Parts: sequence; structure tokens; C-alpha cells
Amino acid sequence: MSKEYYAIIDIGSNTVRLVIYLREKSGRFQEIENVKAVARLRNYLEETNVLNQDGIEVLLKILKSFKEVTDTYDLNQIICVATATIRQAENQQEIISEVEQRIGYNIQTLSEEEEAYYGYLAVVNSTAIEEGITVDIGGGSTEITYFENREIKHSHSFPFGALTLKQMFVKNDVPSEKEMHKVRDYLREQFNSLPWLKSCNVPLIGIGGSARNMVQVDQALKSYPLAGLHQYRMYENDMAFIKNYLLTLSFKKLQKVEGLTKDRADIILPAIEVFHSLYEYVDSSSFILSRKGLRDGIFYEQLTHDFGISVFPNVIEESFNELAVDFDIDYKHVHQVTDIALKLFEEFRMQGVGHVTKADVGLLKRGAFVFNLGEYIDSESSSQHTFYLLANRTIDGLLHQERLKIALIASYKSKPIFKQYLSPYKHWFVKEEQKKLRTLGAMIKLAFSFDSTRRSIVDDLDIDIQDEDINITAYCNQESMPEEYQVEKQKKHLEKALKKKINVVFQPHE
Repeated sequence: MSKEYYAIIDIGSNTVRLVIYLREKSGRFQEIENVKAVARLRNYLEETNVLNQDGIEVLLKILKSFKEVTDTYDLNQIICVATATIRQAENQQEIISEVEQRIGYNIQTLSEEEEAYYGYLAVVNSTAIEEGITVDIGGGSTEITYFENREIKHSHSFPFGALTLKQMFVKNDVPSEKEMHKVRDYLREQFNSLPWLKSCNVPLIGIGGSARNMVQVDQALKSYPLAGLHQYRMYENDMAFIKNYLLTLSFKKLQKVEGLTKDRADIILPAIEVFHSLYEYVDSSSFILSRKGLRDGIFYEQLTHDFGISVFPNVIEESFNELAVDFDIDYKHVHQVTDIALKLFEEFRMQGVGHVTKADVGLLKRGAFVFNLGEYIDSESSSQHTFYLLANRTIDGLLHQERLKIALIASYKSKPIFKQYLSPYKHWFVKEEQKKLRTLGAMIKLAFSFDSTRRSIVDDLDIDIQDEDINITAYCNQESMPEEYQVEKQKKHLEKALKKKINVVFQPHE
């Protein structure tokens, strides 16, 4: 199959960005090029709302360099979109004509509603959040939406962005506390214009570069051990701490803060104030970063359009289907292992063994689906690869802690190895939860052993739980010697987790 490449150019008020995607065999778009140029086009917008010739030349110079990159690819499609500054420019048509004549790109200027909609679409198709407020701070505008049951209910574009807030309220590179108070009062006034925004008590989902930078600073300050930004969660006290910390720094020191890009140093504090003030106004339950934004929303519209929908029915399911394609997961084997694991799980749950509850069944199923995934890379070090891949790969629909749980379960090899993987994250889980994750991992490992030759020879299990013993009869449709060997070898892990002896008998299924 020939490779399909797509490109999108996003002309914002602060930055202009080119992203090139490769469409993978799973249908997913993988980002392979990401080029950013700081344009600050907002600074070239005159009081008459005309983008001056200096600003147009800055834009043309950037787009000319992007053209040299896009010309090296055989692109299926190239999309060029512009947001607030071009949208608000009185000479918008002249800019579009000059870009088309001199560069060859056809600019599509997004309306406020379209810009907000694409941000919402990116969030609902890359997270499992059912209800929330999205906020995307650009240089010249801020788009917010409210969605419920994953359907958009309200959207609004505020006439301020990180750059305009700086221009309106901040004299120097770093705002004073007094200036920050003025920003806060102004924001409160703006938020008051939307009745549907007050005290929603839902997650606030941040989109865009400022949100990304705030999260990167938070991760750096905490020496965060897990990879990835998408679906990272923060709270009000985290935002307040970062804001107060950055306010103590000189501009020179601010430019060197770990996680903060140098070109955002002068606008990050007004942007954080938007997140913080909105969080308090909404009475939000948490702040979650969406690494996916406007550009992704445009591609999601294209992806889902072929199926006559706009929102994926189940984001987590889509993500696991992508994993199945990327790592050649054997569906027949996975279903057999899952069925056996579920039989063990249900019996243990009914008898109160292993402290598993009905709420854990989803975790068991997902862990079984990707158990031993690292075998795709190397069978000898499969456990290490499984843990690394799952812990450090973004899985749309799963928050970081949920992703880590699945990584710990699916990579289960032994108690010492489990403790080794868990070590940097021990404070994330109470002891009872650590035991439960270990039990689920050992349970799936045993279920895996019952199908070690991938022949689906076990038709049914009969499980009898006594005080000190668990007696399992496995009814088989073929010769079971290889499975008997593996079960006998691996059952000790579940015995240690449950503190019970497991006796297994294999019988032909009549």
C-alpha cells in the first residue's frame, strides 16, 4: 500500500505551524513533521484592523519556507487555515490573494464557530470525557465550548488571546501583581456574559500551546516520571502554584524555565490567568490537557465523514483497535485469554477472593487484550517492552494513571519485576490498589498459560474455591500437555498474590 501524506498549515495570531501526517494502516494519522514559526501577526494589526505590509511579508516569508518542506512530499491533501488575526483583518481578501499568487496556498479563514467546533471535535474524539468545557487560547482570541454526553451544547469566541491580554494590561515583559489583578477582573467580566459557564463543576480541557507549556512546567517541577502530555490532569492548587512561582522570576529567568518555550515567556502568565480564572468560575473538577486541537479536529472531521458520523462511538475501543493493528495482535488468542481470565475473575469476585470488584472488569479486559504486547518486539524481554510501550504511549481515552494501571497488569511477569516497574509511581496507589493490580496481572498471566500454544484448546473451566485451596478443572478439546506444563510453571504467581494453593486438572471434554 502506498503511503498517504497529508499536511495542514495553521496561521495563528502568535505562531504559524506546519504539520505533516502519515496515515497509518490502522487509519490513524501519525505526525511526522511539525514546524513552528513565531510570527506574532497580532502585533502587525493596525488600529484600523488592517494587517500592515510588514506583517504580510513576515507571513509570506514563513509560508515560503513551509512550501519548500511540503514540496518534498507527495501530498494527498494540503489544508491551510487561518484564525483570529486574518479573520479580523479588513484586508483579509488581499492577504489571501497575495499568498495564493506568491506561494500557491489557498487559505481557508475559519469563523469563530468553526474554530471552537474543531477544538471540541478534537477533544471528544481523543478523550473519554463525557461532559466538559474546552478552552483554546490563541494569540488574538479564546474559544470555549461546553459539551454534554459528548455533544456540543454551547460555543463562544472571546475577543482576547494571550497576546491581546499582554497588549491591553502588561507594560513590561513580566506582569506585576497589580496588572494580573486587572487581567483577572477583565476576565471575570467577560465570563459573566455567558450564563451557561457559571459553576458547571465539570472538567476544564485546555487546548493549544499555552496549555501545553503550563503542563510541561508542572511536569518539570514535579519531576513527573511518565511520558506524554495528552490527558495529563492538574488541579487548582497546581495552577496557583505555577502562576505564583513564575511571578517571582525575572524575564531572563522566565525564559529559562524548564518546560516553557522561550517565545511564550512574555505571554504565559496572562494565559495561565485565563485557565486559573476560568477554572474557578466554572468551579471545575480538574484541568485536563488535550494535546489534540484545531488541526486534529479538522482531520477527525475528514476521518469520521466517511462513516457518516462526527464523533467516534467509543474512543478507548478505537485506541485498542489501533494497538491491535500496530502490533499484530491475535484476536482469536486475545478472546480466548480474556474468556478464561473473566471466568477466574467472576468466580473470585463472587467468593470474595483477591479483593476484586465489578468495577475492575474493564481493567481486566483491557489488560488481557494487550497482555505480553512487547512480544512483537522481542519475546525474551517481552515484559519490559510491554510495560514501556503501554506506559509511554498516548492511548486516547485513558488518563495517565489508567494507562499506567494497564501497563502494570499487561506486563506482569513476577512480583519483583512488578515492584520494579511500580517503584517510580508507588505514591500514586494505596497498598490495596497495588495488591489488586498485581492480582489482576497474575490472573491474566495464568489465563495466558491456558492458551500458551494459541490453539484455544480449553472449552470450559470448573472452579471450586475452598478455605486454603482453589481447584480448577480445565476441559480440553485437544491434547493439553504444553498447556499443562505452562500452567504448572506460572500458577505460583497467582498463588502468592492470593495466598492460596491452586490445583489444576486437565480433562478431555466429552
